[in-house]
Amino acid sequence: MALLGYARVSTSHQKLTSQITELNTAGVRDDRVFTDMMSGATDEREGLQRLLARAEKDDIILCTKMDRLGRNTADMIRIVDTCYKKGIAIRFLENGLSTEGTMGKMVIQILAAVAEAERERILERTNDGRQAAMIKGVKFGRKPHKRLN
Repeated sequence: MALLGYARVSTSHQKLTSQITELNTAGVRDDRVFTDMMSGATDEREGLQRLLARAEKDDIILCTKMDRLGRNTADMIRIVDTCYKKGIAIRFLENGLSTEGTMGKMVIQILAAVAEAERERILERTNDGRQAAMIKGVKFGRKPHKRLN
């Protein structure tokens, strides 16, 4: 079992120092801390990819906050589920949440339910916006072709 850590900041103006210090204080060695200095909105988080490739069964990944790990709920669920299936636990230092033990499965199920609700809410808003636009006369689809005589 190894303790691994992940830290991420969104811009180059921010510092990783405080996150790394928290991870070190929690027992993660410097050579086991993986970092990214870019927005979580991109999939190309090299540090996260290296961490997930390095982590093995019974390892524990520590992260200071949930928003540092996943871009959004769906991304978070994907990461947590991938780790869960490989026998890798994730702990968040800020709130003490963990995917370990019997509570771990519940955490994953709650995150999955939240993601589903988020998808449904987006679909509702999209449909509401489309209906409002149609009432205003907005046409959807391709422009009609001009008829040739």
